[in-house]
Amino acid sequence: MTSLPSRAFLTACAVTTSALLLASCTSDSTDAKASPSHTPTATATAKSTAASEKKLTEQVEAALAGFHNGSMVESGVERVSEGIHTEPLLKKGETYRLNLACAGTGSAQLLLTPASAGDKATVPCDGSVVQQRLTADKPVRIDVNGNATATGMIAWQIDKV
Repeated sequence: MTSLPSRAFLTACAVTTSALLLASCTSDSTDAKASPSHTPTATATAKSTAASEKKLTEQVEAALAGFHNGSMVESGVERVSEGIHTEPLLKKGETYRLNLACAGTGSAQLLLTPASAGDKATVPCDGSVVQQRLTADKPVRIDVNGNATATGMIAWQIDKV
């Protein structure tokens, strides 16, 4: 008659197997963390990008703060790579001032539709403010598109003057 392994023996085997599996899993992740070739995680990169965007947002908002004239109609901040695309509600026959500031690298192009609403302009991403007078004879569309290498944040503000 063959005897069955004892309960204590089976328990010892299960514990040993579990310990070996756990040790092999944790040693791989520990080795990866200790490795000098380990690259930053996506989370660390996202935090760095968010901090950079916050700093650039503060810069463009501060640049526009000194250019507030009249009553504000609309404002915002976007990534220059995404651009600004808005159709503000402007009253026919009224005059407005569009203020733009970009901080980062490269530049962006301002395009107003219809063309009679204002002039095309280049917005450098150096923290300076570009102003554009707007006249609203028809509904106006404002598009500001970053060039291919532009990075950073762009802010705009429309004031009724």
